[in-house]
Amino acid sequence: MLVNGAVITGKGSETAKGRSAEEVEQLRVVLRERFEALDAEYSLAVAENHKLRLVEIGDAAGDDQADSGSKTAERDAATSLLRTLLDRREQAELALQRLAEGTYGNCEGCAKPIPAARLEVFPSATTCVACKSTRERRAG
Repeated sequence: MLVNGAVITGKGSETAKGRSAEEVEQLRVVLRERFEALDAEYSLAVAENHKLRLVEIGDAAGDDQADSGSKTAERDAATSLLRTLLDRREQAELALQRLAEGTYGNCEGCAKPIPAARLEVFPSATTCVACKSTRERRAG
């Protein structure tokens, strides 16, 4: 199986939920790298947001409605980006936790294995496509 560029093989002694120790370690490396990259991206976005706020505070004199509106839109976009990055970072952290518990790669809804193709695209997935679709239909 391939997850974000790492080949996951089926060799070695079996561990949690049918995954070998080697598979678990490879998954851990991939998920840890993903978490660290998201953490770095989040930290950078926080620093950029802080700079934006400092500039905004010092540069507000004489703003007309258009300037004020533009700054509000920039601030809202930056806040949205921060929330998205924080959410993605938390998802990666939870995936690492599920891996440690031996539940990573199994659907929270039906407990069946999540297809490898889905985990390749979305390593933090907690549900199979069928359960995700059911949840979305109920929510919408």
